[in-house]
Formats: sequence, structure tokens, C-alpha cells
Amino acid sequence: MASKDPTRILLVEDVPQVAQYIRGLFATQATIKLLDVLTDGSKVLGQVQQVRPDVVLIDALLQGRVKGPAVVDQLNASDTPVPVIVLTVPQNPLEADPDLGIHGVLAMPFSGYDLMTKIAQVREAYAADQITAGSRIVTVFAPKGGVGKTTIAFNLAVAAGQLGRRTVLIDGSLQFGDMRSLLKVPVDAPSILDLPTDRITDADLQDVLWRDPSGIDILLAPPRIEMAEMVTIRDIDKVLSLLRRVYEVVVIDTSAGINDVTLAFLDVADTILEIVTYDSTTIHNTIAMADAFRSIGYAASKVQYLVNRADSAGGIALDDLSRALGRVPEHTVQSDGRLVVESNNKGVPFVLDQPGAEVSRDITRIAEAMVSAARPLAEAGRR
Repeated sequence: MASKDPTRILLVEDVPQVAQYIRGLFATQATIKLLDVLTDGSKVLGQVQQVRPDVVLIDALLQGRVKGPAVVDQLNASDTPVPVIVLTVPQNPLEADPDLGIHGVLAMPFSGYDLMTKIAQVREAYAADQITAGSRIVTVFAPKGGVGKTTIAFNLAVAAGQLGRRTVLIDGSLQFGDMRSLLKVPVDAPSILDLPTDRITDADLQDVLWRDPSGIDILLAPPRIEMAEMVTIRDIDKVLSLLRRVYEVVVIDTSAGINDVTLAFLDVADTILEIVTYDSTTIHNTIAMADAFRSIGYAASKVQYLVNRADSAGGIALDDLSRALGRVPEHTVQSDGRLVVESNNKGVPFVLDQPGAEVSRDITRIAEAMVSAARPLAEAGRR
């Protein structure tokens, strides 16, 4: 699995003794980062929008102009959803109710173990809910270069957009920026590195996304190879969290190599669309990745295989490929070298250039299958 960063906590507590006690509990925990302690409820929403904490702890008995329950209501009604744990006392019993913005309740006094357990439980449950909240992330991956991965990712994203889904494409090949090359993007076009390191808002995102003529938004990789190291796993987590709230479909094009960044993109995916072709090296690497995915703990249903250039078998039968993979590939795409190369050279998606071509129809069918579980933003309760 990709390495996990500490859970970032915002504490809303106006009793100094309680705040100091919680600070002490967190001080011994390497998996926790306390971002701030707020005593004024009126400042909580703004701070949450700025620092994007993973969990907010709120004292139900918070006093002041904006009391504890009102803070919870504000966060629940905002466009910046965040899991909330309400701290209370036995004399003021409360029940967890995510629909009301209360994802966990912890009664004082509590131990460090009680606090850490509750935070872990709430964060895990909230993440699971977010995955099924309506947005779909499709990570396009291949264990070997040259199999058409980037072209497929681009056309798949455009096809999803043509189906009426608000779609964003992430150039996850951070080192070489494959999308920059494919789309002939200017070298000074903004990239993921232009986002703030600590605070990301919707406005920041719109300033950085590249608007492609095909109608989709694209978050580009850095313009130079050495800049890839400046993108952290935390940056990726923050960006993906925001994108899932804004877009119905997120398509990620990854690099062929396995590293922490690629694993982060694979971990978050609802579906990993793995590209395979009829050549022995690709098949060998695909089988090796299947073993790696099982070791990581991915469910078999998370990975779907796409056979690219399916009509160019090269002496390998589909039945032989299916036996090697241990299952029948879910998707096939026919080859159309002339159309694909000409479209790529023009920097336009072939699904728009020639939508009636067989290769375009294949990609559109896959897009329909990929986005079928994504609900419209209005239905999902998002902007």
C-alpha cells in the first residue's frame, strides 16, 4: 500500500484544561498531526476550508457566539465536508448521526486509546462513504510502456464527458508528463505544482486546471522531470479529495513504474483499468502485477483488464491470454493505427475526430461501463 501520512486534526475546544489534555495525548502519537486549536466557533468553517483537516473534534458544550451544535450544523451544510467527532459529557448524551454531521461521539473523560480508536474508526468509515458517494475514480494503468495507455486514458475521459458526466483527467505520469506531450500543452501551462501546499480551495483548482477543447478539465504533471519529486503523497490526497467533490468522473493516467505516487493513484481508484496487449512481455508483467495486487489486498473486482489492439493477436489467442490472466478480460479495443496516430499527432481525441469508428465505439462502451455507478452531482449533493 502507499505510505500513509498522519491524520490531520483540527480541535475546537474553549476549555484550556481539556485542550491541554488532548494536546498531551496527541504529542505521543506519530500518526496524528494537530493543525490548530480554535476557541471561537465562528472561525471554524473558514479554517476548515483553508487547511482541509482529515477530522474535526468539536466540544458539544463550546460557548461563544457560535456554540458547538451550530458549528456542527455549519460544517454539515457547507461545501467542504469533513468527518466530525463531537466531544461531550455523560450528562449531555449524544448519538452519532452522519446525516446531521456527527460522525462519532466521545464522552469525557476518555483515554488516549479511546481517542485514537475513535479517530481511526471515524476516518475509515468516512473514507468508505466517500468512495460510494457518487464520484468514480478510474485509474488507467499498464505494467509496460507502449501499450496505448495514455491515449486510452485521454479518449476514455473525453468519452465520459460526452456522456454528460463532469469529468477531470489527471496526468499521473508526473515525471514525463505524457499528457503534456500528447496534447501539445505550452510549457508554461500550470500544473499540480501550482496548487498551494497547505490550502486548496475550489478557486485554486480552477486556476490550475487545463481546459481542453474537448470539454474536459485536465490536471497536468509538472513541466520538467526533476519537478516530479516536489509532488508529495499528501498533495495527491488533498487534490483527489477535492476533485471527488467537484467532478462525477476522475480519470487518472499513471506511469508504468510502481512507486509511492502510482500506488496512491491505484489505492484510491474505484476501478483500475489495466491495459494488456498480445505480446509476451506485457502478459508476463501483467501476471506479475496480479500477484502484487493480491499481496496489497486489492479485491479482484477492483481490477478490470482491457485488451488493446485486440484484433492484432500476434499468434496469441484470446483463450490463451485468458488462461494466463486467470479470467476473461472485461474489455477489448480494436486497432486503428492510422486514425489513432493521426488524432494523436493533431492532439485531438479520436472519439471526437471519428466517433463512428470501431475503436471509438469500443472506448465509448467502456466509458459507459466505467461511469455507470457515478450519480449526477446534483443527486449526489455536490456542487
